[in-house]
Amino acid sequence: MKKSERVNEIQRILDAYFPNPDVPLNHTDAYTLTIAVLLSAQCTDERVNLITPKLFKLGPNPEKMALLSREQIYKVIKPCGLGPQKSKAIKELSKILIRDYDGRVPEDIEELEKLPGVGHKTASVVVSQAFGKPSFPVDTHIHRCAQRWKLTSGKNVQTTEKDLKRLFPVEKWNKLHIQIIMYAREYCPARACYALECPICKTCNPDRKRKFKHKKP
Repeated sequence: MKKSERVNEIQRILDAYFPNPDVPLNHTDAYTLTIAVLLSAQCTDERVNLITPKLFKLGPNPEKMALLSREQIYKVIKPCGLGPQKSKAIKELSKILIRDYDGRVPEDIEELEKLPGVGHKTASVVVSQAFGKPSFPVDTHIHRCAQRWKLTSGKNVQTTEKDLKRLFPVEKWNKLHIQIIMYAREYCPARACYALECPICKTCNPDRKRKFKHKKP
């Protein structure tokens, strides 16, 4: 199967399984999405969604969040892991938004990446899901599946992002990255399938007999 044929088949299966995927992190605006994605680093979305209602009750916007102490923020978000770093980042980025952006989350990905605790993936999620700008955030699920599906060499997440952007139409990016994440969690998890079992992997690798070895992000 040619790569272009694999791409079309992958898109067909994802559209069949997840035609209208929702953003897995609960949020109400660009600010709460930014905080939720920041908290999701090395933490499950399910746990973040349990934590954020209490956090956003205390600090639903940058102005109110900036009034909280780091200790108050840490007390709430501790179950998400990396509490000291995340609580510091949340307070500092809230203060920066007030000081430099009139309390609004910037729509520019480069500006977002300047904020404490906001890396390229977080910024990509925010611009795509909060502002509807084309972006292709690559997390460990997408990096893993792109390798299994022969869409990238898997050298690193930066390479994977470039390869996926080249292969799929720009108008598909925002929806596609959520589709792949949802598919990966349910049908192609890290410690199962190994490019042998799920529908997409079997389509892409009909003759594979041994477990696929991944390149880490």
